Amino acid sequence: MTEPSGPGATPDLEGIRTLVTGGTSGLGFAMSQALAEAGAHVVLTGRTEARVQDAATRINCDARVTGLVMDVRDEQSVSAGVDRALTKLGGIDVLVNNAGIGMRTVNPHFMTEPIGFWRVSPDGFRDLLITNVLGYFLAARAVVPHMLEGGHGKIVNISVSETTKRRRGFTPYGPSRAATDSLSHIMAADLAGTGIDVNLLLPGGATRTGMGRIRCRRTPRRTGSTRRSWVRRSAGSPPRPRTASVS
Repeated sequence: MTEPSGPGATPDLEGIRTLVTGGTSGLGFAMSQALAEAGAHVVLTGRTEARVQDAATRINCDARVTGLVMDVRDEQSVSAGVDRALTKLGGIDVLVNNAGIGMRTVNPHFMTEPIGFWRVSPDGFRDLLITNVLGYFLAARAVVPHMLEGGHGKIVNISVSETTKRRRGFTPYGPSRAATDSLSHIMAADLAGTGIDVNLLLPGGATRTGMGRIRCRRTPRRTGSTRRSWVRRSAGSPPRPRTASVS
């Protein structure tokens, strides 16, 4: 990795092989786009073929982005998806655990008309926890053995603010993100000394998801030694986030 030369500068991630779950819209799409613009090779995932191909086509960036159908709730789908990503990329240096669903799935008016936890349906609670918590676990579980073989890697788990985790009317979303934060700390402890880092990323600021013009940076191809040096440090990926290394 070539370090940014100043505030707002884009890091050089040429050759970094990245898997981004939930990359078809919102933050996942923005991160996939930014990684590709910085030179990374990206496989982004989603639940439907049409959406993953549309997202990959919109980013394109010299064919550095591939769309892949993977349902993070399903063990077999995750295992098959990671295998296809490994075949496409030749390895995975970075896993971005981003796929998840929010409060709107259990209460469409959660911001203006919050409801008590006793009014949340068990099915809605279960589906959100399976997607948000089990999804992070399954993706990391499938990728880590390959990172261990290579002796390096980085897992970036998307988080939220402490306020959101405890906000009135935010069952089950708040508890789901408290669970993934705890999981991240345990992942880091389990992987200590292996060359694999685990980071929590708390995004800040607006995420651009429109069909604006996307620019691709062309940078010289770099070797595996550069890749290894980069994955031992924190990734530089917008939107300008707060990050925390967990140990």
